[in-house]
Amino acid sequence: MHYQSESHYAHGRPARLGVLLTNLGTPDAPTPAALRRYLREFLWDPRVVEFPRLPWWLILNGVILNIRPKRSAHAYAKVWTAEGSPLLVHSRAQAAGLQQRLAAACTGPVSIALAMRYGTPSIEAGLRELREAGAERLLVLPLYPQYSGSTTGSTFDAVAEVLRRWRWVPELRFVNHYHDEPAYIAAMAARIRAHWAEHGRGEHLLFSFHGVPRRYLLAGDPYHCHCQKTARLLAEALELDDDGWTIGFQSRFGREEWLKPYVDGLLKGWPGEGRRSVDVFCPGFAADCLETLEEIAMQNRELFVAAGGQHYAYIPALNDQLEHLDALAALALRHAAGWPETNPDWDGRQVSAAEEAARQRALALGAQA
Repeated sequence: MHYQSESHYAHGRPARLGVLLTNLGTPDAPTPAALRRYLREFLWDPRVVEFPRLPWWLILNGVILNIRPKRSAHAYAKVWTAEGSPLLVHSRAQAAGLQQRLAAACTGPVSIALAMRYGTPSIEAGLRELREAGAERLLVLPLYPQYSGSTTGSTFDAVAEVLRRWRWVPELRFVNHYHDEPAYIAAMAARIRAHWAEHGRGEHLLFSFHGVPRRYLLAGDPYHCHCQKTARLLAEALELDDDGWTIGFQSRFGREEWLKPYVDGLLKGWPGEGRRSVDVFCPGFAADCLETLEEIAMQNRELFVAAGGQHYAYIPALNDQLEHLDALAALALRHAAGWPETNPDWDGRQVSAAEEAARQRALALGAQA
């Protein structure tokens, strides 16, 4: 094992709390070449595709990466902005808002770094940024409200893979999920109510979550249960009757059975059953991205209208909504409780004096500055 030489403990460097804010990721550009790089990293993750490695390598490199990049690049081009990928734009705004709130709430120094599980900025780059800022305590906050091994679990794998190469490893805490956090539920309810107040309200509300293969549920992944609870709590917060909302799963890939019901199947079937007015919200997406802006807001609208639907509205994700940022800040503070930077009795001057005295003793014993 080779340990990174630049990760040695630096005596006298002011310590701080570091928060690594992560999301799934995005290609660097809406081009086939950029999508090929991104999809190779994403689809090769064994947490994402649980399939024997050798045959999957042949399928991925021999078939998928020769077909899907061009198709995906066309989809990304539809939602790409002048500032870049919507997911990255919103994630940067979220990181800035979280930095502002934690800096105001913490009694000690805190730094936020943004990282993507796939693509850039990478998990390794984000961790290095926090290390260089002097973070000796690290909170990892994946923006996946509902736990899944293919998202949250994969993020833990990536963080651990980087830290296992560091000689000096920071104290580490990891936010596993927040699918039933009251502030998160309230933020979503506020988003939906605001949309209704401005644009009117459809007859039915569809909660669309990203799908996973059904066998993941059968193997013990709690994602399906977390989605069900989130939807139920949100429906209760909105005071919806049981027949006023439905949960569905989108973005399936391949031929095997995924979590049901499928969103596209619901939307194609509802107009024929008399349900022609629908609003759609995606509680599992912390920021708008390809799956919400292109798949849900464009593709599925076309399916619904072609089947005879009359009203279809996509309600945007939480993004950098103030209530969302407040909820994330409260979540981070609770998980960082007990660390010096969140301790109301923390006195930076006393700590600095004690650290300087410790530094001088360490230097006298031959430590590096």
